[in-house]
Amino acid sequence: MQLEFIFQIAILIMSVVIHEVSHGYAASLLGDQTARYQGRLTLNPFKHLEMVGSFFVPLVSYFFGGFIFGWAKPVPYNPHNLRPGRWSEAIVAGAGPASNLVLAIIFGLVIRFSVALGIENMAFLHVTALVVFVNLLLMVFNLVPIPPLDGSKLLFACFPQKMYQIRGFYERYSLILILIFIFVLWEYIAPLATLAFRIITGLSL
Repeated sequence: MQLEFIFQIAILIMSVVIHEVSHGYAASLLGDQTARYQGRLTLNPFKHLEMVGSFFVPLVSYFFGGFIFGWAKPVPYNPHNLRPGRWSEAIVAGAGPASNLVLAIIFGLVIRFSVALGIENMAFLHVTALVVFVNLLLMVFNLVPIPPLDGSKLLFACFPQKMYQIRGFYERYSLILILIFIFVLWEYIAPLATLAFRIITGLSL
């Protein structure tokens, strides 16, 4: 159990760091260098980890739910520095979940074609499956349209200017909405990660 926990923690850290760095690089390509100036465009995990999301939540989720889940410090960016366009902020937001999907697909295809690749080590395939599932969980969670999750930025990009007061409402009550989501709705949305795992790897959890 201890070895399993260590592997899951390592995979989570790798995944959330790549997620956050992807936000920073997307912002950099669109003209904002805030993350670069603050030294956050690095895969060094110590630049990204935080006490609650990176340590406390993973411990609780593992011992009570049997899996690892958490997050890192958001990579900072200034939306006013991004190239003009209503989709700029959405591109930065979407870069994080997109990176998790790419990781899940790459490692998932290794599992799907493991026989053809001559990979028979079950321990390696188990760790690879953990990489796929953790990244799919992160992607699904972050696409939920509740601030400050990435899905909210994608949703707000679709709002016409006259509906921006709705964005203010979402942001004002974001903590309450996230708590409702975690304790009431998460059990209905988490199976999406399981379905995506099956589609990518061809296997069931």
